[in-house]
Amino acid sequence: MSKLTRLTVLGSTGSIGKSTLDVVSRHPDKYRIIALTAQQQDELLFEQCQRFQPRYAVLLDEAACERLSKRIAAAGLDVEVLCGVAALERVATLPEVDAVMAAIVGAAGMQSTLAAAQAGKKILLANKETLVLAGHLFMEAVHRSGSILLPIDSEHNAIFQALPRGYAGDMKQSGVSKILLTASGGPFRNTPISELQHVTPEQACAHPNWSMGRKISVDSASMMNKGLEVIEAHWLFNAGADDIQVVVHPQSVIHSMVQYVDGSVLAQLGNPDMRTPIAFALAYPERIEAGVAPLDLFQVARLDFTAPDFVRFPCLALAYQALRAGGTAPALLNAANEEAVAAFLERRISFLDIPRLIETVLGKIASAEVEKLQDLLDADASARGAAREWIAG
Repeated sequence: MSKLTRLTVLGSTGSIGKSTLDVVSRHPDKYRIIALTAQQQDELLFEQCQRFQPRYAVLLDEAACERLSKRIAAAGLDVEVLCGVAALERVATLPEVDAVMAAIVGAAGMQSTLAAAQAGKKILLANKETLVLAGHLFMEAVHRSGSILLPIDSEHNAIFQALPRGYAGDMKQSGVSKILLTASGGPFRNTPISELQHVTPEQACAHPNWSMGRKISVDSASMMNKGLEVIEAHWLFNAGADDIQVVVHPQSVIHSMVQYVDGSVLAQLGNPDMRTPIAFALAYPERIEAGVAPLDLFQVARLDFTAPDFVRFPCLALAYQALRAGGTAPALLNAANEEAVAAFLERRISFLDIPRLIETVLGKIASAEVEKLQDLLDADASARGAAREWIAG
């Protein structure tokens, strides 16, 4: 890699953002941080500004923004502090930025990621909601601008690596018969269904293999995370719902597989560490050291695979249902799920209420065609309103 890659990290204080900065710190000759952004973690963002000296730091929370501005001034750092959603879009589209790590969790990251695509940036996509909500509009923007899109989710990154080089979105022409999307099964893979009613947020956030934020940990426990990834895979690889099969693989060593018409199955393996897909995407098409320990197959010893239980994990079935319905259905699903997970983490609803709430919202609000971004924002708002009513009731 000859030239310096200049980066904006959207969501630098989250787990993906921190892992990205860890990889970047190992290669100061290859990467330069231009902008860092966060929701409200001003203390951690200040530490990152001290270490990486970005030109811009963005916070969405005004009070946090004010605190950061004072800290930056007191430390004499040459960092411009910005506030709000418009500032996110600004740093995602700066002319001097080559690549954008899109790592803001949830629908909040959609507009800045879409703006980066429209600006033709290289996008390292860790925000799955952008594709779930606005898959059609986002992929259209990527193709129109010539943006390079590299998936960061370990599963989609694995699929990308296992597909033929230069895959152009035609499974049949490429000899691909199926995408096999692996899932750990989360912390409740073997928990008796009768006990799931009494699950606590702490139990749901205790993932056996991955260290993740609270929202994505709950999604993993309900397997909604895998459902969102099915929708994401549909858009990334132009695959139909029937072409994407979820495979429960508790060890999380095989990150996903691609099955070919000749009977071959190509898999990407590695230790469960997000720095591997991050490093792959940062350096693509080259490879760089990521700080990840090599996989010890003798220690792993065995690899297990089972079919997903749609009775135990109704959220996965609801995601397939939304993908098949198309239009605004995935946006409705995502918004209802975000509200449900937030209410569960606040102990306002039970774990099993999450799929009940989502199913109610999908049944109450009809899916509509998507012609513009506002259609998705309207669907998102309607679903959130219906979800909050259900929670309050």
